[in-house]
Amino acid sequence: MHRRTNRTKPAALALLRVARRVGGRPHEGRLIAGSLVLPCALGRSGVVRDKREGDGASPAGRWPLLYFYLRTPAPLRLPWRRTRPHDLWCDDPRTFLYNKPLRAPSRLGHEEMWRKDALYDAVGVMGYNLRPRARGRGSAIFFHIATDDLSPTAGCVALRARDMARLLPRLGRKVVLLIG
Repeated sequence: MHRRTNRTKPAALALLRVARRVGGRPHEGRLIAGSLVLPCALGRSGVVRDKREGDGASPAGRWPLLYFYLRTPAPLRLPWRRTRPHDLWCDDPRTFLYNKPLRAPSRLGHEEMWRKDALYDAVGVMGYNLRPRARGRGSAIFFHIATDDLSPTAGCVALRARDMARLLPRLGRKVVLLIG
């Protein structure tokens, strides 16, 4: 005899709050997602309101997660695409392609989306400096996998792989990161 269970999916998360850890170093943060409180890595310079290219800071503000790059498919309500070895992200402020996806090969300054260190196995593209784009205000600001020791990022927000795996299925279609 089979029993029916009334398991329902948890409500989709619409807001992820990110803040510096009280008493911690500038890059040590906490991500609050409903009842989950997860340690996260921020930019090496902490959180700033006036973001500049190369400052190593995470931008304060309310940024939607637009879509994900995933190396391996995962259950996700948000739009996503599979990461390929030729995927790049332009961080060269001298070009009109600044802060946009590219395909390899490229002579422009860029970030490789296919990395050997697994930090970009799950990458959420945040709606920071995309519409409109302002050259020199910061590019490739992502929500991605952190190192196990939560080393500082160059300006992104990052979670350990196991925490990202727990969080991804809970994200709603219109989830927002509130960094502050």
